[in-house]
Amino acid sequence: MRLRNTPERWGPVSQLLHWTIVMLIGWLAWRGLTMVDMPATPAKIEAYALHKSLGLTLLALVVLRLAWRMVAGSAIALPGTPPWQARLASVTHAGMYALLFAIPLSGWLFNSASGYPLQWFGQFNLPALAGRDAGVAQLARQLHEYGAWLLLALVGLHAAAALYHHFVRRDATLRRMLPSVSRTPAPHRRMEQ
Repeated sequence: MRLRNTPERWGPVSQLLHWTIVMLIGWLAWRGLTMVDMPATPAKIEAYALHKSLGLTLLALVVLRLAWRMVAGSAIALPGTPPWQARLASVTHAGMYALLFAIPLSGWLFNSASGYPLQWFGQFNLPALAGRDAGVAQLARQLHEYGAWLLLALVGLHAAAALYHHFVRRDATLRRMLPSVSRTPAPHRRMEQ
């Protein structure tokens, strides 16, 4: 099995990182929207702690994904892709990557400026990015929230484009990011006479 990407297809490592990041974005968005309205109970503290830990995990996976992409290369646009679509895809990807860094870092900054310790799954503390400062905390919170909405919009655009390619253009854009299924023909059986 080839782990690296080819010009025609994303390899299994890239696929695993892509779909894991997609699932984490979805879960973090859901938890981020629901945890703020939870009553002040230990469950709310646990929800925030899990959101923070998974946000840090997302940041680490994005770093890993970019490092892997530098090592393994990337699939290229399919032949026949209009230049404007290739440019739009590049801009969308760059925006998503920028937000995938900015959102966890702004959450970390918000946490630091609010004076809270930041732990990763209760295993170790991460250093504060800033001292306690209400103005910085408010700005970081806004960046975190608005960045999350913008990321969701870009993810929606990205998904819509993939579905357009799959169902309307009927090309391999989406299939290149899905695990390949070996299609071994079934052995022929002789019909009994």
